[in-house]
Amino acid sequence: MAGQPDLGRADLVTMLAELHARPAAEVPDRIGSMELAWLVHLVEQRYDRQLDLTDDQLAGIRTVDDALVVFRTSLTAPADG
Repeated sequence: MAGQPDLGRADLVTMLAELHARPAAEVPDRIGSMELAWLVHLVEQRYDRQLDLTDDQLAGIRTVDDALVVFRTSLTAPADG
């Protein structure tokens, strides 16, 4: 589907596994502020787009699934420009 990012849960888990140098199977579902910053950075690089996330959106991200929902929403929003 056009405009739909190909970002999936497995992608985020793989990114977190790289951060902690551990197998993806050992990545916990809950993420902290360091993991969140890492994910935002990598997703922005991968899609060459700044994720313009609000404080409320960021505060609501506590798990990999939370991050996936917020990132997909941000990536499908019209880019400013």
